[in-house]
Amino acid sequence: MKRIFFALFAFSSYLLASQACTNIIVGKNASADGSVMVSYNADSYGMYGNMHRHIGSTHQPGEMRKIYDWDTNRYCGEIPQAAVTYNVVGQMNANQVSITETTFGGREELVDPKGIMDYGSLIYVTLERATSARDAIKIMTDLVAQYGYCSEGETFSICDKDEAWIMEMIGKGPNNKGANWVAIRIPDDCVCTHANQSRITTFNQKDKRDVMFSKDMIKFAREKGFFTSKVDADFSFRDAFAPNDFGAVRYCDARAWSIFNLLCDGMEQYLDYAKGNDLKGRMPLYMRPNHKVTLQDVMRGMRDHYEGTALDIQNEIGAGPYNMPYRPTPLSFDVDGKKYFNERPVSTQQTSFCFIGQMRGWLPNEIGGLVWWTNDDSNMAPFTPLYCCVTDIPKCYQRIDGIQDDVTFSWESAFWLQNTVSNMVYPYYSKMYPDLSAKKLALEQSYYDAQIRIETEARTQYDTDPKLAVSTLTEYTLKSAERMMTEWDRLMKFIIVKHNDMAEKKTDERGRFTKTEHGYVEAPARPGYPEAFRKQIVKETGDKYLMK
Repeated sequence: MKRIFFALFAFSSYLLASQACTNIIVGKNASADGSVMVSYNADSYGMYGNMHRHIGSTHQPGEMRKIYDWDTNRYCGEIPQAAVTYNVVGQMNANQVSITETTFGGREELVDPKGIMDYGSLIYVTLERATSARDAIKIMTDLVAQYGYCSEGETFSICDKDEAWIMEMIGKGPNNKGANWVAIRIPDDCVCTHANQSRITTFNQKDKRDVMFSKDMIKFAREKGFFTSKVDADFSFRDAFAPNDFGAVRYCDARAWSIFNLLCDGMEQYLDYAKGNDLKGRMPLYMRPNHKVTLQDVMRGMRDHYEGTALDIQNEIGAGPYNMPYRPTPLSFDVDGKKYFNERPVSTQQTSFCFIGQMRGWLPNEIGGLVWWTNDDSNMAPFTPLYCCVTDIPKCYQRIDGIQDDVTFSWESAFWLQNTVSNMVYPYYSKMYPDLSAKKLALEQSYYDAQIRIETEARTQYDTDPKLAVSTLTEYTLKSAERMMTEWDRLMKFIIVKHNDMAEKKTDERGRFTKTEHGYVEAPARPGYPEAFRKQIVKETGDKYLMK
């Protein structure tokens, strides 16, 4: 999501503030099942997490499409409607094209406030029109060339069932249509990740097949003084348009480092860079993973808190007594006139939705395009399956103004139900999270188990009646979301009863509360603070509470 800039250190020109996202891209030969995968944590304080939906249609000449800025809902203008548009569910369309993003901001003077296309509209308009990833890149770059680009610097993941691409784009400044952009295909046997800092440095400008870029970009950078070498091959997109500073690395590229660290070997050599100690360093844009990447690996990456690394935040005073891997915002804070910062992991409480797209070329588009979706921090909520062909989306994932939205709570909203449970668990993380995690993983496993059956049924139907297959997958999608809502409601009630008043009621091996022979609940355990925190209390208070 859009970045807001602020000065964290005297030498820091811009840093991530309240909004930020993370993406993972997996090539088809790097994945365990042969699918292309892409993920997206959409992180933004105050943003209601709802699923985007467009119903494909045909349009008459002269029809116009209104453009509203995705972040602010500001009316930007209108553009001619395409003759044909395709169904869109979340970040995937009916042709198994998925587009996600992270904002790197970059040079603020290159924003064109009068441009019509913002980054969010650019994504969704393109999804309505694109038949492939390459087609999407052309549509996106043509749109900004014709109508202008009003957002900050952006990194896009653009994938289809055969190819995965990363594209970075930044404007040309006020009253200057078009954009500076470069797109690079991720090799089929590699993974890539980005998290709010530009990831493309130098690139092969002679590769006409797997590299595309705006032809006047290097000339533009020279004219602006962003690039001074006389050798075009030295041009680095990041260094010209979004130079590293401490925050760009420690808040942003560190997340990319952590995901690479989960999937690839040799990341120790980039740890000093991830810590922000080596701002001139570079991580590879993409790497070959050390194993075939599963859907569960991608989910694990989107749930990451630097566990087990030098950046782990669960075993220090900021984690509180219950080892919470989250920190309150803002990201920086003052103590005695000095600036300090909180670590910013992939998984964060401000996630409004998380998307994982699986594009599977060996299946018809209706069955092959599979969306995994959750409406909160994905560490704290389960992913549910939705097929790109569905004719309806679950009500729990919709925004309905005045009924379920940013400021209107509803028990029928996945966003509000999941956030209710998460906000109960955060303060008592080590106590309550095991119950949440068990429920989350069990529910996801049930979806994996059902997937073979439902897709076999739909595939058989598709050969004779594609509409019947679509109906089957739509019904399954709706029921899967309904089941998640039911199970999460049960989890909420279970946690309230089990952990009421900071005690803990006993349960049997089936998770049922145990009772005495007379039918009353057994006396709950009263564990108090964990030992490490008790020692910290004594260290800070001395003999104040010593028994005498």
